[in-house]
Amino acid sequence: MNRIILKGSNYMGKSAFIFLISTLATIIFICSISPALGLKKVSKTPYLGAIVVDAETGKVILEDHADAKGYPASMIKLMNLLVILDAVKAQHISLDDPVSVSAKVSRMGGSQVYLKEKEVFSVEELIYAMMVQSANDAALALAVHYTGSMEVFVDLMNKKAKEIGMSNTVFHSVHGLPPSGNNQPDVTTARDMAKLSRELLKYPEALKYTSIQVREFRPDIPEPFIMRTHNHLLKDFEGCDGLKTGYFRAAGFSIAATAQKKDVRAIAVILGSVSSKERDKHARLLLSKGLMEILINPPAAAGVKKDPVPTEVEPADPAKEVEYIRIPKRTFKVAVTLNAAIIILLFVALYFQRSKGNRLR
Repeated sequence: MNRIILKGSNYMGKSAFIFLISTLATIIFICSISPALGLKKVSKTPYLGAIVVDAETGKVILEDHADAKGYPASMIKLMNLLVILDAVKAQHISLDDPVSVSAKVSRMGGSQVYLKEKEVFSVEELIYAMMVQSANDAALALAVHYTGSMEVFVDLMNKKAKEIGMSNTVFHSVHGLPPSGNNQPDVTTARDMAKLSRELLKYPEALKYTSIQVREFRPDIPEPFIMRTHNHLLKDFEGCDGLKTGYFRAAGFSIAATAQKKDVRAIAVILGSVSSKERDKHARLLLSKGLMEILINPPAAAGVKKDPVPTEVEPADPAKEVEYIRIPKRTFKVAVTLNAAIIILLFVALYFQRSKGNRLR
């Protein structure tokens, strides 16, 4: 009899332990859910929007739903770079300025170069990290170094966007990550990203940062961090020397790419594709068509009208204005509490049912 009681006690102890661990894990999972998961997925097959333009004149060569609104993700860092290069030109900061890493910057998530608190890097090294590795911590460090806070830097980004005619773009971050809490997502269009790319190319040195495929970060230590670009066109499309990719789940895969052939340059943007393979395929096609059209019909011969080069780009589905689901904070907390309570009650019921079964045995 004693042996039976002992076994039952052990079983009940194990059940209680499993119950507590399962309940705790469930609560942690539920509480970790962010309202950002309410973002509507905007990626489409083959893309949400696309455009290719002449980099010199801004002339649109081909477009397909270029004004459909989506999320730029890490393509947002092209605006970071533009604001920083403007600041260097105005001598507000220098490429050689030392940037000290703050505790907040060191805790930045997503793609990063793992900056540590009190580490010091030059502005230029952090630009390389931001553009090659797409490092969110480097982007935040640069923003704070220049303006003192992310919020002030974002204001400069939006001011610059308005100045260059990005009429369907609003920035809320310096990194392009999906929003958390009550924050709102960054929103843009393929057309606006082409405008941004063209403005950035007014700084020839921008290509120095966007054309790098592999680069060492912290090169003076025994095992430097190896940064690798996500822009595959740099290695497999002749003449491509920029610019930037972007991705998170709701946004899909995007790219702003540029390439030069002879003395002409094209800029292509694919926004919200369903895969990186699909994105790159259409970016290559747009760049090829764009460069061909510019060579055939250069700006100097614009007086002679020619039929545009026919496109083989598969048209996307008609794009509606992007909406995202905002979950009120209070409603979200109530929902989390109710779900947690229901799950706990289910586990308690299961626990007592099993305990009752053991006693009957």
